[in-house]
Amino acid sequence: MQSVLVVLAGMVLLVMSAAGHGAEPPGWAYAVNPPGLQPAPDDGLTRHVAGSAAGFTLTQLRDLFNVPDWYPDDHPPMPNPVGHGSKPGAFACAFCHLPNGLGRPENASLAGLPVEYIVRQVTNFRNGSRNSSVASLPPTLMISVANGVSDAELNDAAAYFASLKPRPWISVQEAAAVPKTRVLGFMLVPDGSGESEPIGNRVIEMPQDVARTELRDSRSGFIAYAPPGSLARGEALVTTGGAGKTVPCGICHGADLRGLGPVPALAGRSPSYLFRQLYDIQHGSRAGSWTALMQPVVASLSEEDLVALAAYAASRTP
Repeated sequence: MQSVLVVLAGMVLLVMSAAGHGAEPPGWAYAVNPPGLQPAPDDGLTRHVAGSAAGFTLTQLRDLFNVPDWYPDDHPPMPNPVGHGSKPGAFACAFCHLPNGLGRPENASLAGLPVEYIVRQVTNFRNGSRNSSVASLPPTLMISVANGVSDAELNDAAAYFASLKPRPWISVQEAAAVPKTRVLGFMLVPDGSGESEPIGNRVIEMPQDVARTELRDSRSGFIAYAPPGSLARGEALVTTGGAGKTVPCGICHGADLRGLGPVPALAGRSPSYLFRQLYDIQHGSRAGSWTALMQPVVASLSEEDLVALAAYAASRTP
């Protein structure tokens, strides 16, 4: 598995960054591991988490083809593409998106999304129309999965995630100052200094319990800090379009942002992920079917608007 990751890390260099508005993509949203960061060696000890009878070594926790499932009673039986995948490149979906489908900041929450939407997005990864504004391992892994999974496996995985009920997973709070962070596992975590810094125009999303998240504990969620006033700003954009800047989001995504037909729900999903998708669409790195409908929606929005939209959507009950 380590050799597979080395090859895929090299593939990241081939992913093209998007052109467009010209500004550098914000590092807080596109968290990339620092050069040379290596996982801790496996000491052979079995790890445990509260409330689970399971136990896994670090090697087992890092196995992309056998999902560490701490709470098998929390979800329906996982079909093979979700729990195991198929070698060499179709990694188990639930390794990144978790057995509960709620995912982490570096990827997407899939729980409760329409089958049609999930299939469409994987197809877009497969045909090259969906990329990222920043070359990074998580989207590269997704491209590998999209090209390694069969249509039947894709449909099985989509049906599984669509059957899962979304639940509160991210606590959104406004804050003028936030803990200083570093990148670990393509997400932000406290840097250990205990110091704070101004939030600026950022959403700082991090695990509620870093140790549990590192063990891929699917009962341990996230906290996201947003700039003061951003939730009200986001609500205005979502509900009214912000005095003509955009169109009200509920027209397509539902009045409560819980989705409408094949259009995805936004409520309660990672603000880091939501910001990246808005930014990628605005800057041209995300295309594919239906993306053209979103391009005029985001064309006139500032980065501050995108932050507010992502924070507000994430704060809503899924």
